[in-house]
Amino acid sequence: MRYIDIAGRQVSVIGVGVWQFGSKAWGWGTEFGAGDAERIVQRALDLGVNLFDTAEIYSGGRSETLLGNALDGRRDEAYIASKVWPLHPLRHQVRSAANRSLGRLRTSHMDLYQVHWPNPLARLGWTMAGMRDVLDSGQTKAVGVSNFGLARWKRAEDAMGGVVVSNQVPYNILQRDAERELLPHAQANGRVIIAYSPLAQGAITGRYSAGNLPGGFRRTNALFMPENIRRAQPVVDTLSDVGKSQGATPAQIALAWVVRQPNVVAIPGAKSVEQLEQNAAAADIELTPDELARLDEVSATFDPVSRVRSLGQLARRLASR
Repeated sequence: MRYIDIAGRQVSVIGVGVWQFGSKAWGWGTEFGAGDAERIVQRALDLGVNLFDTAEIYSGGRSETLLGNALDGRRDEAYIASKVWPLHPLRHQVRSAANRSLGRLRTSHMDLYQVHWPNPLARLGWTMAGMRDVLDSGQTKAVGVSNFGLARWKRAEDAMGGVVVSNQVPYNILQRDAERELLPHAQANGRVIIAYSPLAQGAITGRYSAGNLPGGFRRTNALFMPENIRRAQPVVDTLSDVGKSQGATPAQIALAWVVRQPNVVAIPGAKSVEQLEQNAAAADIELTPDELARLDEVSATFDPVSRVRSLGQLARRLASR
């Protein structure tokens, strides 16, 4: 396992996103429970994976509870990152949310506390004052943000009067917006990009096709529109080809592609210990320059259809009949 420094802690470049713990929104059903969560967390620690990302909103706090229980006796080995929901933007609300998260996580402090989304109706200064309080009190060791543009990220630092060490954003081989401004800023200034949905919620794993789409929450993701699944197929095929030469799965190559960047960690989910082990192994895959060039080239050809655009095309087709 490889590690990077986040505010003085060594953090694994592959972590575990635990959004799915306790949630029915992913279509995992009732077969996934507390026992599965504990096995995944314990195996992750055994493999040197120490980054676990959760949030107060995930399953109404159930995700934090399951993670806290699963870390029983091994809290010091883990790097816990959680997030405050944007409907708690006021200073005292941030402090209260942090206290509730700490209770569910069964810990005296979080390693990273993040603002989950910007709230356009509340002053950023209100929220960052609360984050400053949580930092100064020792309830978190570092502060981050999530889904922030570069300008807002910089304003968050100004408002807090200190370093906002990370920005958690979608980043994968199909969604590369972070490379425009956020990633260069992080690399130039000692900040970190936490890549969520590094496997595009499974769209690039080769498991799905236009006729075989996932259920649950992912039905709302435009990447799983049949047209986009078809358009992503060349990317999936290239991931598969590179995987054959590396003795790896398409998902492992996709993760290796993400974390080959300096100042980037990835937080894929894991439904099973086997999937967790495969994710962790991706940290040690070294892609060759030729393989990276192939992946970058095919990625640049992906031109997704938005739901609005798709509806417009359908309307035009119907009007032409």
